[in-house]
Amino acid sequence: MISPFPERSLRSIVAGLRAREFSAMELVEDSLSSHSALGARLHAYKHWDATSALASARRADEQLSGSSPPPLCGIPVSVKDLYGVTGMPTFAGSARELPPEMWSRDAWLVERLRLAGAVIVGKTHTVEFAYGGVGINPHWGTPRNPWDADTARIPGGSSCGAGVSLLEGSAYVALGSDTGGSIRIPAAFTGVVGHKTTKGLWPTDGVVPLSNTFDTVGALTRTVEDSIIFFGSVDPRWGDPEPLLDSLAATAIDGLRIAVPRCGIWNDCQGDIADVLSGALDELGAAGAERVDIDGRLLDDACSLYMTAGIGKAEFHAFLANEMPEWLELLHPTVGARVAGAVPLEGETYRKALAKQRRMAAFAVSLFADVEADVVVLPGNVITPPPVSDLDDLDRYAEVNGQTLRPTCPVNLLELCAISLPVGRDAAGMPVGLQIIARAGEDEALLGVALAVERTLGTGADRMGRPPFLS
Repeated sequence: MISPFPERSLRSIVAGLRAREFSAMELVEDSLSSHSALGARLHAYKHWDATSALASARRADEQLSGSSPPPLCGIPVSVKDLYGVTGMPTFAGSARELPPEMWSRDAWLVERLRLAGAVIVGKTHTVEFAYGGVGINPHWGTPRNPWDADTARIPGGSSCGAGVSLLEGSAYVALGSDTGGSIRIPAAFTGVVGHKTTKGLWPTDGVVPLSNTFDTVGALTRTVEDSIIFFGSVDPRWGDPEPLLDSLAATAIDGLRIAVPRCGIWNDCQGDIADVLSGALDELGAAGAERVDIDGRLLDDACSLYMTAGIGKAEFHAFLANEMPEWLELLHPTVGARVAGAVPLEGETYRKALAKQRRMAAFAVSLFADVEADVVVLPGNVITPPPVSDLDDLDRYAEVNGQTLRPTCPVNLLELCAISLPVGRDAAGMPVGLQIIARAGEDEALLGVALAVERTLGTGADRMGRPPFLS
C-alpha cells in the first residue's frame, strides 16, 4: 500500500509533477488509495470527496501541460471542517450541518489554495466549533493518533484530523485554525509541523469563528520546508515559494540567539518531554546557537489571562447566540459546560479583559528585545497525549484541555507567531514538539529559523521514524 509519494518532500513532489515523472491523477489516486487503506481506522475525515478530487486532478494535469502551472498544482490538501468549501458541507464538528447559505462557499484561504492549483480531497474532523485543545469529537468520533499501535490516544485539537490526514498519506498540506494552539497542539501530538501565523496576516473570511480576537488560519505540514512551500504559494506577497525558500535557506544556526524563558510552562513540562527538548537545544548549541535565559513571567501571566478572562468564550457564545442560537442547545457537554456563564460583549467584564489583553500584548516585544533574542522557545506539548478512554469524565477532560493549551495559548494572547516542529519521542514513544516563537509579523523570519533548526536536527521522520500504527 505504501507508495513512494508520502515519503517524499513536497518540493520533490512539485518537481516530479512538472517533470511529468508522474501525473496529478496518479498522485491523487495514491492519496485515495492511502485513505482507502487507512481511513476507516484513523478516522481523520468528516467528509471525503474522491469524485471532486479526481476531477480537480484532471484539471491540474491540463495546467501542468502548460508553460507555467501554479505552485501547488495537483497537490492533495485536506481542509479542517471549519472552513467553507464550495460543494462540501460544513459541520464545524457540531451535531448537524451548518446553514449552507452561510458556510458553503470557499473561505479566503481555500480560494488561495485553488489559485495555487491544489486538489482538495476532503474536510477533516475538528473539535466542536474548535472549542478545545484535546481533539475529541463525541458527535462524530475522534481521529486516532497513529503513534500508538495499541491504545487510541488523543490527536490534539482543535484541528484533530489535520495532522492525522498527513500521516495517513492522503494529504500533503492540512489546513487548520489556531485560536489558542489548535494548529500547534495537534502538530506536537502527531509529530508534524504546525505554523500559527500572526493575527491578521491572512483573513479568516469564510471560516466559522471562535474568537475574533484570537483566531488565525494556517496549515500543518510534514516538514518545515513543506510549510515554507505552502506559505510562499498562498501568501499574496509571494505567490511563488521558490524565492522565499531560497532566501530563508540562508538562515544559519551559528550565532542564532535562542531565549529560554524561566516560567511555569517549562516547570510544568513532563520530565521525559523536557529531557527531549533539552537534548534538542543542546544539539543546536553545539551547532553554534547561543542560549540566553529570560524572565518568562509574562508568558505565565498571558496563559492565566487567556484561561480565566473568558474573552474567547464570550465571543464564541455571542456568535452562536446571534447567528445560530439553536446550536447552543446542541453542544456536547465537553463544550457546552465550558461555554456556560459567558459574559456579554457589551459588559464591563469583557471590556476590561480585552483592555488588559491589549496592554499585555504591547509588552510582548520585551521577551526578545531585552536580550536581543531572535526567537523564544517553549514546549509544543507538556504532556503525553492520554488515551481517549481516560477523558469520559468531564473534570478530567477539563484538566487535560488546560494542559494542552498551557504552552501555546500565551502566543495567541500576546499576538505573536509560532511554529511547532517534532524533535523526538517521549518515554511512551509519543512525539515531542519544540515550539519556536517570533515577534508579531515576523512569520518569514520564523520559518527561516525553523528551517535552520530542522536542517540541523533532522526532520520528524529522521528523528522518530514511522508511526507504529502505520508500520
